[in-house]
Amino acid sequence: MFGFRSSVKKVAGLLLAGLMASGAVAVQAQVTHRTRRESSANRKARIARTTAETYSHRYEVAGGGGYMRFKPGSSLQKNNEVTFWMSGTYFLNPKLGIIGEVRGAYGNAKIGNNLGSPVTLPFNPQISEYPFLGGVAYRVYAKEKIAVTVTGEGGAVLGKFDGDAKGFQSRDIGVWQDATKPAFALGANFDYNFYPNIAFRVSPTYLATFFRLDPTDLTHGPQSTIQNNFGVNVGLVYRFGKIK
Repeated sequence: MFGFRSSVKKVAGLLLAGLMASGAVAVQAQVTHRTRRESSANRKARIARTTAETYSHRYEVAGGGGYMRFKPGSSLQKNNEVTFWMSGTYFLNPKLGIIGEVRGAYGNAKIGNNLGSPVTLPFNPQISEYPFLGGVAYRVYAKEKIAVTVTGEGGAVLGKFDGDAKGFQSRDIGVWQDATKPAFALGANFDYNFYPNIAFRVSPTYLATFFRLDPTDLTHGPQSTIQNNFGVNVGLVYRFGKIK
């Protein structure tokens, strides 16, 4: 009899322990689930705060280098150019900004391939262009880490084409005449944000210029009306100030 009671107590104890254990597991599961829900909510709130902080900056300065394809004369092949760029943007609101930009491009005109020229150079002379642009920037996509902004700019471009031609003039070798001409540019800025105020930027760009041959050049025609130049710029962005 005593042994039977003892067995009953042991079984009851085991059942009680099992119930307590299962209850503890259930409570722990509820706490874990609640903690996960709170962490997700906190994460969403943190992302919202970071996003708001990132795109509430009033000013943005950026700069870097890049690459452009440019045609240095109407009868010449396009050449590869190394570029630099610096820009500043004043944001009227988190989406719309006013932008000013300075660029520079350096390359070598492929004179040796210009079969219509009476002059054959043993080298390709260095050429350069310097666009000074201003316009508008509009953010079309703005998330915590990624932003996309489209830009439209107009201004003037200074071209230097025969300064490295060893005494030959632009009319002799078929490059554009040195001049300052109108220019406009279209582009898109793809930003990856390291921090709310620092980002890495990649910018595909289109630059239209209006250089022409020397009016006395009757060999290398026809006269060009517009040069369609394409390239890409990369660099860093720094944001500061607050939109009130």
